[in-house]
Amino acid sequence: MNPWFERLRSRTTAFAHDLFMLPIAWLLAYWLRFNLGEIPAPYFQTALLALPLVISVQGAVNWWFGLYRGVWRFASLPDLIRILKAVAVGTAAILFLLFLFNRMAFVPRSVPVLYGILQLFLLAGPRLLYRWLKDHRLMLREGKRVLIVGAGRAGEMLVRDLLRDPEAPYLPVAFVDDKLRHHGGEVQGVPIRGTTDQLPALAEALQIDLILLAIPSATAKQMQRLVSLCEQSGRPFRTVPQLSDLINDQRSFRQIRPVRIEDLLGREPVRLDWEGIRQGIAGKRVLITGGGGSIGSELCRQLARAGTDSLIIADHSEFNLYKIDRELNGGAAPKVLSRLVDVVDAQALDQLFAHTRPEIVFHAAAYKHVPLLEHQVRAAVRNNVLGTQRVAEAADRWQCERFVLISTDKAVHPANVMGATKRIAERLCQDYDRRSRTSYTAVRFGNVLGSAGSVVPLFRQQIERGGPVTVTHPEIQRFFMTIPEACQLIMQAAVLGQGGEIFVLDMGEPIKIRYLAEQMIRLSGKRPGEDIPIEYIGLRPGEKLYEELFYRTEALIPTDHPQIRMAQAQEAPDPGFARALNCLLAALDGEEARLRDRLAECLSSIAQTEEAHV
Repeated sequence: MNPWFERLRSRTTAFAHDLFMLPIAWLLAYWLRFNLGEIPAPYFQTALLALPLVISVQGAVNWWFGLYRGVWRFASLPDLIRILKAVAVGTAAILFLLFLFNRMAFVPRSVPVLYGILQLFLLAGPRLLYRWLKDHRLMLREGKRVLIVGAGRAGEMLVRDLLRDPEAPYLPVAFVDDKLRHHGGEVQGVPIRGTTDQLPALAEALQIDLILLAIPSATAKQMQRLVSLCEQSGRPFRTVPQLSDLINDQRSFRQIRPVRIEDLLGREPVRLDWEGIRQGIAGKRVLITGGGGSIGSELCRQLARAGTDSLIIADHSEFNLYKIDRELNGGAAPKVLSRLVDVVDAQALDQLFAHTRPEIVFHAAAYKHVPLLEHQVRAAVRNNVLGTQRVAEAADRWQCERFVLISTDKAVHPANVMGATKRIAERLCQDYDRRSRTSYTAVRFGNVLGSAGSVVPLFRQQIERGGPVTVTHPEIQRFFMTIPEACQLIMQAAVLGQGGEIFVLDMGEPIKIRYLAEQMIRLSGKRPGEDIPIEYIGLRPGEKLYEELFYRTEALIPTDHPQIRMAQAQEAPDPGFARALNCLLAALDGEEARLRDRLAECLSSIAQTEEAHV
C-alpha cells in the first residue's frame, strides 16, 4: 500500500489535518458572513486574534471526543456522531471564552453557526471521500462474482469484510432475500435483486461464479431448500457458520465453508439451561472414560466451558488421549489430567479414583461398531459390560456424586451384540443406583453424525474415490444428531438426573440412509446415480431397518428440558438379573458360543423382570 495513505491513516496526520481545517473554517465563516466580500478591519482583526484560542480549544475537544481512534478507511456513522458532538461542544466552549474575553465584540451571531457547519463539512467530508475512494477501488478489482443469499446482519457483515479486504478473491454483485421490504435497497452498496426463488435465474443473468449462503439461523428444511436452488443454478455454493458455531467457537461470519450434511439433517437449535449445568458441574472434578473418542473428546470440550475444577480423561488409546490432551492444555481449559487406563483393569481404575477423587463420572468408553462386534462377542462383553461394571464399582467405592452412562438406541430391543451389551450396561447401572449413595443414570441416543465408525466418514471416503456409495437397504433409516448437540444434552441430562433414570434424547425424525447418501453426493458437486452410483449391499449381521429409542414398558415422562424425556427407574431389586450377569461374566473365559448363550439369557432375564412390572 502507498506510504502516503499509511501516514494519512495515522493519528498524528489525522490530527494535523483537522488542526489545518480549523482556521479555514473560522475565517471562511467570517467571509461568508460578509457575502464573500471584504471583511471589515475590526472584524478581521478580531478573527485573527481569536485563532489561537479556536485552534487550541477545538483541537483539545476533538482529541477528547476520540476523533482519532478510528481509521479513515472505515469511517462510519459513529465517527460522524463523534465529530458532531466535538463540533457542538468545541463551538460552545469557544463562544463562552470569547464572551469572557471581549463580550464577543466584532463576532457576528451568524459566525458560530457557519463555523460549526463548515467544521462538519471539512472534518467529515475528507474522511467519507477517502472511504469512498477506497471502496470504489475495491469494487473495480477482479474476483469471483458472488451472489449472497440473505441481506440480514450476517450478509451485511460478510459483504463489509469482503469489501474491506483488497486480497479477498470474491466480488459481491447482488443479494437475494425473501423479505419484501428489503427489495430495491442496498447493503454496503450491493443491491438486493430479488427473492431466493429467483436465485437460479439471477445466477445466470449476473454471471455468478459462487453463491454464499449468509443465513446462520436457517433450519434444516430451509437449508435443504436453498441447497436445492443452488444445485439448480449449477453454481458452487458455500455457507457461513451456524449460530451455534459462532457462539461456542467464536468464529467469524467471514469464515465461509462448504455446506455440510449436518446443516441439512439438523433440527431446531438445542436450548440449554447453561445456568443449571454450571451449577451442577462447575467446580467439580469430572472423570470422562473413553475421553479420546468422538463423543468423549467433545464432552471434554463442552465440560471445559462449563467451568469444571478439573477434567480427568481416561482412554486406552494413546494417540486419541494425546490429541485431546494437547488440545485442552493448549487453551483456556481447567486442570487436565490424562491417563492411559483400560476400563476393565480394576487395579488401574482404583488407583485413578484414589489419586483424582472424581465427583462426577461420564462413562463413554465402549465398543460400538455393530458388524465388527457381531463376531467378537468376548471383546464386546468385556469392554461394554465388564468395563461398565468396573467403573461403576469404583464410583461407588470412592463415593462419587454422579455416574452417567452413555448408551444408545441400539439397546432397545437389541438385535445385535453391541446393543445387547449396552442394554445390560443400562440395567447394571439401575441396579447400582438402588444400593449405592452414588446417583447412576443413563443417557440414550441414536447415531452421531461424524463420529468414529458412523456412515458419514465412510460415505465421504467413497465419494472422494468416485464411488460407489454403499447403502445396506433402500428403506433403512436411523436417528441422527451432531456430536456437540449430543454432548450438550448429555450434560443437561446429568444435571437433571436424581438416580436410576434412563434419559432419552429427542432425536427428531429418523432419516433414511439413502437420502443421506444422495445429499452427500450432491454436496460434493456430483449427481447421485449418474456421477456417483449408489449400491445396495443388503443388511449386515445384527442390523435392523429401524431403530427405537424406548421400550413400550418404559413409562416415559417429560423433564424440565423439552428435548429430554425420562424412562422411570425400575424400583424392585432383581436377583435373577444379578445371577445372569455373574454367569455372563464368568463365561468370558470360555467358548464364544457359550458366551453368546449367556448374553441371551441375561437379556431374557431383563425382559422378564420388565414384563412382570408392567
